[in-house]
Amino acid sequence: MIAGPPDPVTGSQDPPPAGVWNIANALTLVRIALVPVFVWLLFLDGTGWRLAAFAVFAVASLTDKIDGDIARARGLVTDFGKIADPIADKALTGAALISLSLMGELWWWVTAAIMIREIGITLMRFLLIRRSVIPASKGGKLKTMLQVIAIGLYLLPGPLDWLRWAAMGAALVVTVGTGVDYVVQAWRQRGAESA
Repeated sequence: MIAGPPDPVTGSQDPPPAGVWNIANALTLVRIALVPVFVWLLFLDGTGWRLAAFAVFAVASLTDKIDGDIARARGLVTDFGKIADPIADKALTGAALISLSLMGELWWWVTAAIMIREIGITLMRFLLIRRSVIPASKGGKLKTMLQVIAIGLYLLPGPLDWLRWAAMGAALVVTVGTGVDYVVQAWRQRGAESA
């Protein structure tokens, strides 16, 4: 790769832009590839298969944290990663929520509320990506963590109903709240640009 032009003050050169084929993007692609494996395991009968589905979901969820940390630490942030990473996240959580609702284990209105927020905010970010970037907030990171914990509790077998409901309730509240916050931020940025 070719390095960027030298800085006129320091004389140092910018590092070359990260290529699409890097470890962070590879982990994102692994996460996408694990989605159908997870769904297949989830619909098989038996506690062992259910635990296997939980394990695949846990591994896939961990790759989300790991690929982001690697991309930032090694300067591997790419346009592909900016698009593929949220798609991978939504594919994993969406597949889990829809599957749980199809199995009658999670109310459809909860799945619908979360999916409408996730798809809506992702589309909004894609529409705004050329003009401005709305960074992930602390609330957005909390939302993702709560969703993963809540889904994980639903995947685990055993009498955990009250804990599942509490975790999913918290995830739902934070998901909707951060969705409203992103819309407000986008509206303010649009107003500032047109002013």
